[in-house]
Amino acid sequence: MIVSKQYRCIHSASCLCTKGHLTEEVIFLLFQHLNWNPKHIATLSSVCKWFDDLAKRVLWKEFCKTRAPKMMLDLQTGGSHSVDGNWRALGKLLIYCSGCTKGGLFNSIHIPGHFVYRTRFSRTSGKSFLLPQCRTDVLYVSDPCEHLDQGEEGDVGFFRGVFKSFATSKVRKLLIKREAPLHPTEVCPYCKAKLWSMQQARLIPSSASCRLGAYEDCIEYYVCLNGHVLGICTLLPLSDSEEASELE
Repeated sequence: MIVSKQYRCIHSASCLCTKGHLTEEVIFLLFQHLNWNPKHIATLSSVCKWFDDLAKRVLWKEFCKTRAPKMMLDLQTGGSHSVDGNWRALGKLLIYCSGCTKGGLFNSIHIPGHFVYRTRFSRTSGKSFLLPQCRTDVLYVSDPCEHLDQGEEGDVGFFRGVFKSFATSKVRKLLIKREAPLHPTEVCPYCKAKLWSMQQARLIPSSASCRLGAYEDCIEYYVCLNGHVLGICTLLPLSDSEEASELE
């Protein structure tokens, strides 16, 4: 888990770490004591490239395993010791709602991105976002992050998720088979990879709106080349969303 020792930053002649620094073992124990605090990990990453590399390889991985242990164990099964898009991207996905910019990915409204304290990701919910022929794929999806009373847009929900082994998934094969175009300008807010529109590829089942408690014609989501999912929906009033859940 901890790689060979390095005592000096060798990446940049102008780096401030000119007198050497703590070993990886000591840094690991320190952040373990801090319970893998993401704010401190991000601060360490900004010091120099050596620390940034350590955070990517070790610290963000431990953060993910602590924050969502069962989900991480599942994503790593099958012999893989890494995740698509790297651990830092997955760590950000766990705790950050990307929001949207007017004229950007979701076009119609501006809601700033923000960190969230806790989010539940569900593999069972993920099935509702897949067409029947793709439901052997594994997709974890979050509960929607609710932004209420957004003017004409009503109550808006943002959701995010991640595929297991997206490179070999049926969804990816369908996207390629249907020659779905990648978004010309926007990229994944978590890993900066190009994005496919699931709406343009006609890969959004009606069960997704039922699961979210949203209007069926007001749901849109994207998946990036690394399998990260981000989406938006207009939420039904509470009484209507309860009825939709009963129908599902």
